[in-house]
Amino acid sequence: MSDMTRVSDAFQTFMKEAPAHQSAWLEAVRKLGDASTLDARTEELVYIGILAAVRLESGLAFHVAHAKSLGATRDEIVSAILTGLPAVGNAVIQALPIALDAYDNS
Repeated sequence: MSDMTRVSDAFQTFMKEAPAHQSAWLEAVRKLGDASTLDARTEELVYIGILAAVRLESGLAFHVAHAKSLGATRDEIVSAILTGLPAVGNAVIQALPIALDAYDNS
């Protein structure tokens, strides 16, 4: 599966229909990543937890596959998602099947 097939339909539309905005967005994302003192694997795990907490499941497949490519384990993916459980409740469990399917199929 290519990285583009893991990108949500909404984000693919954003890339196609608003290339200048998409370019600006990706530049900001890159700069924020450069400013982080976290290693790439840890940052990706944190990001997965945030996606689960705010219920943005559409980005999970892409970010789980990226985390796996950086050496994250399946158990770490589960833990990243469930870290938000005390703060936001069981809403985060909605992310588990999506994330584990992405992990198992990447």
